Amino acid sequence: MNAALTYAFSDYKALIIPAIAWLIAQFIKVIIASVHERRPRFSYMTSMGGMPSAHSATTCALATTIGMTQGFSSPVFAISAFFAMVVMYDAAEVRKTVGSHSGVINRILDELFRGNPEFELRFREIVGHNRLEIMAGAILGILLAFWLT
Repeated sequence: MNAALTYAFSDYKALIIPAIAWLIAQFIKVIIASVHERRPRFSYMTSMGGMPSAHSATTCALATTIGMTQGFSSPVFAISAFFAMVVMYDAAEVRKTVGSHSGVINRILDELFRGNPEFELRFREIVGHNRLEIMAGAILGILLAFWLT
């Protein structure tokens, strides 16, 4: 790496490393979905849900990078660690609840408005992550931050 690129990377690690973690997590989703469905699934590059959780990878990479560059006892690390925990809780619990609510609403729409084109819109039912997807994303983010910092 030339000096300017090295300097820029070291100044912006807290932006660059989480972005790399997000890209890698999304790319892994594309690979897993493509293998599972036996056809290219590039739409997973921008989708929510799936293995691993890109939200977990990104926020854990951010918190770990901040911890390694600013210190694990710094207030900025504490903020980023709590931010990561809130995001991972949201990915597992809150969005799972939204997904189950979507399923109920879709069934109500089917029962009440069957055949009515004004009510053909359906909500996405699988919105959240399971715990394995969240843990895989968290581990990915933490390992990438340790490796790149």
